[in-house]
Amino acid sequence: MTEQAPNHEFDTNDPKAAQSNIEREESLLEETMNEFDPENNSGSDNTVKNDIDIDAFHARIAELEGEVKQAKEGTARANAEAYNAQKRMEQETDKSKKFALQKFAKDLLEIVDNLERAIESATDNDPVTEGVQLTHKALLAVLNRHGVEVVDPQGEKFNADFHEAVGIDADAEADTVGTVLQKGYSLNGRLLRPAMVRVGQ
Repeated sequence: MTEQAPNHEFDTNDPKAAQSNIEREESLLEETMNEFDPENNSGSDNTVKNDIDIDAFHARIAELEGEVKQAKEGTARANAEAYNAQKRMEQETDKSKKFALQKFAKDLLEIVDNLERAIESATDNDPVTEGVQLTHKALLAVLNRHGVEVVDPQGEKFNADFHEAVGIDADAEADTVGTVLQKGYSLNGRLLRPAMVRVGQ
């Protein structure tokens, strides 16, 4: 009779190792079954002795079945952990790509503000105005291509998540943005700068 093998510890963090454990334990289980199968023990040299401990035989079978089950569960856990780790890495990489330009884009907003002030203060006959307007338009287009969007809530309901109230507009409806003092901007849905507004009471 085959001697009882010691318990095995399984590396559940390595799917390949866990699969190897499954194959090894299934092989041991098959060998044990064959050893005690009368059809496989014909002849004087291979005859199963009459003093076989049936209880020990069943205990060994149960032990091997338990180890195979444990190895399969370990493989499933390892595969699930590897899948989750890969998904987390992909999400972090995607997040890093989306917001890598956050500080740079925020710094460019000061240039946008200055161009808008120049346009507002320019006279109709100023030949420089057209060039400033084209520069302003081109800069906004570049920012937009990289996920930067304007938050211009004129006439919209006040939203504390995107707007910063700095005064009251007596002519505006209650809780409605009446005057936009400075436009806000967002990057891929995340607020870069809130819009500074006056709100109606």
